[in-house]
Amino acid sequence: MICGKIASGKSTLTRNLGAAPGTVAISEDDWLNALFADEMKSLGDYVRCTRKLREIMAPHVTALLDAGVSVVLDFQANTVEARNWMRGMLEQTDASHVLHVLDVPDEVCLARLHARNAQGNHPFAVSDEQYWHISNYFVAPSPDENFDIVLHH
Repeated sequence: MICGKIASGKSTLTRNLGAAPGTVAISEDDWLNALFADEMKSLGDYVRCTRKLREIMAPHVTALLDAGVSVVLDFQANTVEARNWMRGMLEQTDASHVLHVLDVPDEVCLARLHARNAQGNHPFAVSDEQYWHISNYFVAPSPDENFDIVLHH
């Protein structure tokens, strides 16, 4: 699982972790883009579409974990609600877990975001205003959530 603000390096870390043998990486952005790109115009649209995606993805991820496949879940784990969804999947399996938390300063994230937007190779362009709005929802995981955390600076 990956926790970090927009452009903090979540997808890059996912690619690196997903290259391990017996591992599959699942990217929320790729699935949302493929299934709902024409429907996603606002944060409310994102919430609605990601809810649909989570409904179908949870049993799939659980089945992969039960089959012994390592899963790198590139879905935002930036809110307690999102982490609770992930916790629900873990509770249905005997799989171990790691929550990778990317602690990257906003200035670095914004510089990366500007570069990513300029390259045009990410499925979603995010403005500075959207970055700050979405970042207001970010809640770092707390010890009482009982995740095995690996911190990345």
